[in-house]
Amino acid sequence: MRITNLSVTVLMLLQSCNIAFAQHTVPHQRATLSQVEDHYISGAEQSLVAAAEAMPEDKYKFAPTNGQFSGSRTFAEMVKHVAASNYGMAAAILHEKPPVKLGTMSDLDAVTGKPAIVEFLKGSFQFLRKALASMREQNELDLIESPDSADPLARLEVVDRAITHCWDHFGQMVVYLRMNGIVPPGSNQPPQTGTIRLQQH
Repeated sequence: MRITNLSVTVLMLLQSCNIAFAQHTVPHQRATLSQVEDHYISGAEQSLVAAAEAMPEDKYKFAPTNGQFSGSRTFAEMVKHVAASNYGMAAAILHEKPPVKLGTMSDLDAVTGKPAIVEFLKGSFQFLRKALASMREQNELDLIESPDSADPLARLEVVDRAITHCWDHFGQMVVYLRMNGIVPPGSNQPPQTGTIRLQQH
């Protein structure tokens, strides 16, 4: 059932992404799976990195405390959490260790300061792209161990989970920015002709 649902999702993404590439391709040319996934990874990277850069460094320790926000991650912790997840997902796809040390929470705690945290996030997307580049039609549905699942998942599903996870936390980052009087980057920009707008801030 998981593979069937995944196949439907991929087909829907391929169809929608063909619209995005219509301005840059010849008639009747179809987007490849790698183009589709890279398109969505690029959108997530652009939005999350911009949000991380928009938050002033002195607000990186900010976390809302009222009501249901009690116990929430700080902004810095959230950005590092997303990056660590990207590294973990990519490592699972590649069957190799990530290029950064992530064995314990102390390893994450060692990444401090806005510049280092933003670079940590950027590096995670680079590693995720490396994982995407390793995928082919022949192996995209091979089952692998994933850090976020007790059951094996298809490589393609692991990539899609990583992207979905990024957008989940992007929404939270937008809330944190607005709570500090900061308009999220790109919020007032109209969608470009011939492309899919991936975010509504």
